[in-house]
This record gives sequence, structure tokens and C-alpha cells, in this order.
Amino acid sequence: MEIGLGILLGIGLAASCGFRVFLPMLVTNIASLLGYLDLAPGFEWMGSWVAFAAFLVAAIVEVGAYYIPWLDNALDTISGPLAMIAGTVLTASFLTDINPLVQWTLGIIVGGGTAGIVKVGASAARLTSSATTGGLGNHAVATTENVMSVVTSILAFILPFITAFIVIVIIVYLIRKFNELRRTKWLFRNKHESIPPMN
Repeated sequence: MEIGLGILLGIGLAASCGFRVFLPMLVTNIASLLGYLDLAPGFEWMGSWVAFAAFLVAAIVEVGAYYIPWLDNALDTISGPLAMIAGTVLTASFLTDINPLVQWTLGIIVGGGTAGIVKVGASAARLTSSATTGGLGNHAVATTENVMSVVTSILAFILPFITAFIVIVIIVYLIRKFNELRRTKWLFRNKHESIPPMN
């Protein structure tokens, strides 16, 4: 697989990992089993039936756990690093016939970075839902994330360029919102620190 296409696939699937860690792994495994893609040397295990069973069980457990009140927020703490690892592994698995150093560097930057940013955005949405609805709206958030993970994973294989473009737009938006929030907090803190104490 050429590097360009591998990177596009990596971006789309890594973004899916930001919503759910194991669903994109499962979709990739199924695509490999169906002969739709060739994985890089050393990643053939991802296309095995053993991996299919493992990813299927893990995906079911992960999806179900996000519907348990309060456990969903706790899972975000654990799944953040796992999403980045999954994004890195998936991206690296598509980069065939390439120097291992470049392969893993691209995997970390493209895959891990994309998954991490999307995960932060998804976690922020869940925390907002918990704060504003007392957790009652978290089921809707979980369902949306499940659908986004599956749809984005499938589209990454069918329309890799368009999917990657949409993901990049979302990432730019999230980074801008994060910077705006950080700037607002900084201005708020400095404003209050500049007010002299009342005697």
C-alpha cells in the first residue's frame, strides 16, 4: 500500500479510535479477512480469526460499558492512552514497504495524534453532558460515539480522502476551540488577579 493511501486510512481510523478503541480495530480486521487490504509485515496478526474474536469481545464490552452511569467518565481516563496506541498501531499497519523508523514515526504523529485530539473532544462532550444533565444525556452521547466510530471506520476504507479531509477539519476546529477556551481562562484569571483586595 502506498504511503499516501496508508496515511489517509490511518487518519480516518485513528479518528474512529477517538470515539471507540476496539470498533475500528474490528472493522480493520474484517476488511483484512475479506481480502480488502494487505497489512504491513509484522501486522498480519490483526487480520487473523483469533484477532477477530478478541476485537469482537473487546468491542462489545467497551460499547456496553459506556452505557453504565459514571463508569463512562471513568473509562475516558483509561481509553485516552489506549485510543492513541490503537491509532498509532492502525496507522503503522497500513504503511508497507517503508523504513520502520518512518513507519512508527508517522504512526505516532498521524495516528496517535489524531486519536488523542478526537478523544479529548469526545471526552469534553461527555463531561459537559454529565454536568448539564446529571448523566442522563450520556446515553445519547455514547450512542452518537458508537455510530461515529463505525461509520467513520467504514468510510475510511470506502472514501479515504474525503474521510481524512473531514477529520482534519474537525481536528482544526477542536484545536481552535481548545485555544479559545485556554485564552478565556487565562484572561479571566489575570483579570481577577489584577483586582486589588478589598480592605
